[in-house]
Amino acid sequence: MARPRIGVTGPDRGGVAAWIMTWWAIWRAGGKAIHITPGRPRSCRELDGLVIGGGADVDPSLYGQDPLSLIREIDATEIGWRQRILGFVLYPLLWLLRRVLYTKRHGGDADRDRLERTLILEALDQGLPMLGICRGMQLLNVVCGGTLHQNLEGFYQEHPQVRSVLPRKVVTLTEGSRIAELTGAEPLSVNALHNQAVADLGQDLVVAAREASGVIQAIESRSASLILGVQWHPEYLPQKSRQRRLFQGLVESSRDLSVRV
Repeated sequence: MARPRIGVTGPDRGGVAAWIMTWWAIWRAGGKAIHITPGRPRSCRELDGLVIGGGADVDPSLYGQDPLSLIREIDATEIGWRQRILGFVLYPLLWLLRRVLYTKRHGGDADRDRLERTLILEALDQGLPMLGICRGMQLLNVVCGGTLHQNLEGFYQEHPQVRSVLPRKVVTLTEGSRIAELTGAEPLSVNALHNQAVADLGQDLVVAAREASGVIQAIESRSASLILGVQWHPEYLPQKSRQRRLFQGLVESSRDLSVRV
């Protein structure tokens, strides 16, 4: 059976690390990733599913961490010798990959905004399965008529703000949500690379996960199609089976759509 075609959006410059890791996640899930940028646009008519990727405004040294502090954090975060070994191999590689490939951008990316807005509207109109990651979740909410918190500093007076590629933040999933069905209902450990977050929900969107501070960490659509948004980066946690299920769910839903068509 042919692999479902999953579009993955990103900028014309930068974003290479995110593209590589998302391509791998989709391939492992049984799909075929197709890179979409403002310079290489595609239509949703050519796709079976869509990933609206994260932004490129991430510090190349993984948010103030040097390699030694990263190793200490892995040792404190990962439980079990298998996860620890994978962590010691994977996270330093991600740190190096982002440092080498990082392209700093000042301001926004209007061309990318226009492209992704068009794709989101097309996907919603066609009932295309969709996953928004970090910036992608925020843009999905905005396109649906929602708003964003421009700065999250006020949310972390009682709960410390976590900013790490490691799964150091715990989110609580909404009972009965599509995300909980995919990953399991237990609290989920996630990474955190964002400065902004969803405020008012867009039309037909509901909260699928929150962190202890109350910040929304996942949203999903009430529609029959699998339309999810997560504030974290599951592509950077390929060793975590619960994170892989997000891509597996997207690919399976895309395969079902391609078969019906």
